[in-house]
Amino acid sequence: MREPWVVGVSGASGTPYAAAVIGGLLDAGEPVDLIVSRAARLTVLDETGRPFRDGHWAEDLAAWLDRDLTGADVRHWPAGDLAAGPSSGSYRVRGMAVVPASTAACAGVAIGLSKDLLQRAAEVNLKERRPVVLVPRETPVTRSHLEHLIALHDAGAVVLPASPGFYGAGAAASAQQLVDFVAGKVLDALGVKHTLFRRWSGELGAARS
Repeated sequence: MREPWVVGVSGASGTPYAAAVIGGLLDAGEPVDLIVSRAARLTVLDETGRPFRDGHWAEDLAAWLDRDLTGADVRHWPAGDLAAGPSSGSYRVRGMAVVPASTAACAGVAIGLSKDLLQRAAEVNLKERRPVVLVPRETPVTRSHLEHLIALHDAGAVVLPASPGFYGAGAAASAQQLVDFVAGKVLDALGVKHTLFRRWSGELGAARS
């Protein structure tokens, strides 16, 4: 039986993180169910110059990821479809990543708002005790945001801020290397194998030698 990972993309800046996570899952041969919020479509357009449309999602996703999706196991669910598969706990999935996770998305999931399919799917995975990773990117943060992140942590989610480490590539790390570091940490939290970054070996500079 197909058991995909759900990837929710909210409207926060940071769509390269989402692209790297989706690409890492596909490289690992994992099926993906994708939910892109309405706000995220504006961010994708702003950050990549490419649209993301329900009616043309496959070609838009291939252009966004810059990869051939022939043979890839990807399913797209419109964010407004609250009757979609991921809205129910009986729909089998392995877990979910929300990347990037806007303050609004974090708040909505934390208080059970279910404003759209992204929020509903995250709440469903929490109640079913499946892995849920949220990647907030907002900075600085307010007290209310911190309270929502604590509530998510207490509900069983992994709160994984988009905070790249430099030990894998050093101070001269490219933007893509920093993006891949965060994406790799997301995949680590989901238990998915990847080669997105070099791991700490216990020796200074060893990862870059």
